Amino acid sequence: MLCSAPMILVGLTGGVATGKSTVAKMFKQCGAVLIDADLLARQVVEPDKPAWRAIVKLFGKTVLKQDRSLDRKAIGNIVFCNRTKRRQLERIIHPRVAREQQRLVRLIAKRKPRAVILYEVPLLFEADVDKRVDTIIVVTADRNTQIARLKKRNGLSRTEALRRISSQMPLAKKVQQADHVLKGTLPRPALRKQVGQLFKHFRLHA
Repeated sequence: MLCSAPMILVGLTGGVATGKSTVAKMFKQCGAVLIDADLLARQVVEPDKPAWRAIVKLFGKTVLKQDRSLDRKAIGNIVFCNRTKRRQLERIIHPRVAREQQRLVRLIAKRKPRAVILYEVPLLFEADVDKRVDTIIVVTADRNTQIARLKKRNGLSRTEALRRISSQMPLAKKVQQADHVLKGTLPRPALRKQVGQLFKHFRLHA
């Protein structure tokens, strides 16, 4: 557990394209403070930072765009087909993201001692983040919905979508380890109501 009462640190995760970001926005509208692991991951790999140099060394300059930023799609095409490369990439990024997340939590705690902090992190269990949060929410969706969303949102083929889904821990296994489960396929009003109820619950226990 990373934080002490009365602040509460909530880990938000789920499968790819299950609706995590939608849920995160709803919690933010309720008053939660959001920390986005994907945003932190982009920041730690900005050009010329140590993680950026390590990734270029691992994959070569072919994964760079003209502005020298990382081509996430090019890297994704490699790591979703190569488990070893994916693990090497995670070892570069995850520790740096963890340090930045912990720094932000300390800053938030000083400003808002009773804050409900929501840490949105796709690989919560895979990166052992579950050991650093007070409670865990898993957002679920059926596989066909995940595939449809990935095809529409990311322009992936069905095969590419399935590869991306299967690269993560099975959603059913995440649900087994969750403290709270939200269905990302619910109509927005119903989902918003459940988020509001959970937020009130966290505030009472923060």
